[in-house]
Amino acid sequence: MLATTEVPESVSSSELPPYFEDEGLDEFFASLNHSCYAHATPIPNDGVPYCPRVFDGWSCWNSTPAGHLAYAPCPEFVTGFDPRRIAFKVCTEDGSWYKHPSTDKPWSNYTTCVDMDDLNLRKMIITLYITGYAVSMVFLACSLLIFVAFRSLQCTRITIHKNLFASFLIDNILWIVWFSIMYKPEVLVENSFLCQTLHVVLHWFLVCNYFWMFCEGLHLHTVLVQAFIDEEKMIKWFYLIGWGIPTVLTLIYAAVRSQFHVDTEHCWINDSVFTIILSGPACLSLIINFVFLINILRILVTKLRSVTEQSTNQTRKAVRATLILIPLLGLHYLVTPFRPEPGSQGEDVYQMISAAVTSFQGLAVSLLFCFLNGEVLNALRRKLTISRV
Repeated sequence: MLATTEVPESVSSSELPPYFEDEGLDEFFASLNHSCYAHATPIPNDGVPYCPRVFDGWSCWNSTPAGHLAYAPCPEFVTGFDPRRIAFKVCTEDGSWYKHPSTDKPWSNYTTCVDMDDLNLRKMIITLYITGYAVSMVFLACSLLIFVAFRSLQCTRITIHKNLFASFLIDNILWIVWFSIMYKPEVLVENSFLCQTLHVVLHWFLVCNYFWMFCEGLHLHTVLVQAFIDEEKMIKWFYLIGWGIPTVLTLIYAAVRSQFHVDTEHCWINDSVFTIILSGPACLSLIINFVFLINILRILVTKLRSVTEQSTNQTRKAVRATLILIPLLGLHYLVTPFRPEPGSQGEDVYQMISAAVTSFQGLAVSLLFCFLNGEVLNALRRKLTISRV
């Protein structure tokens, strides 16, 4: 015989978790308790001991015969619980609810509410993110030191690289902090001003990443299309685009989202409709960068074909040269919206690949545009030669 619970509507529809600290918490518990016991059914007089109907703060458990289990749907309002799963409570042979050995208090088993396979996968993905960001952080920091140390490398292109790498570096540090502390329940429940500020600052630098990648594409395209440009004037516009526009967008986003209580819970970790304020312009910058890339490829192929008859080889070289721009321009993000359906077999693979591509982007741009860059390698060789002499 299996006993099931009848969860009163006032309990099942409640949006306030029982561990929330709020002024009306006592009244909230009192109303739930009243609702639970008001729906109690009489215990059959069949001589069998029963565990009494009880409300444990999350679920309302029916009276249950000794030696049987009571079942309840997992609370929907508890972060990390799957409401499709079932929790249970043990009624012992003497007609009392099972007590946990460590607390000696009645205990309901909600461990079944957590999908352990999914939890382990998420832990693995977070570890991959932290590892990728940490490795990228080291290479980005070294790249910045090299760009700053060598005067021969000072030009508009390198200046844009420095700003992009700096935004990557700070953003990677903030993501490591975010993944390290933001998935602790106590931090999310406390919902302090500090963790909300971390969310805003992190997203500011994230948007800066996108706009500095846009500056990279705009500069390359401008240099190829126009013969003469005023680079000093251009760099001022790049600073405005790379740092100024993200600042305005982030301030608008923070101001609007902070006005809605449902969007300010749990350190703003949940998705919000107002994220479009940041994601919309970022996606637009990627689309424009894609247009730049296509036109850059067209211009390179045209110029190479005009100076040689071996068009096939030259076209292949132009394509190869253009492909290395993909991580610099962030164009791999254009495919991330095409994710498999939640719960499908390919979703796990998608999440792992997405984590690797995103977190190791800093490493990729550092290698391609610093450590494997001909100008940088020549500067390092000259430095080593002079040191030896």
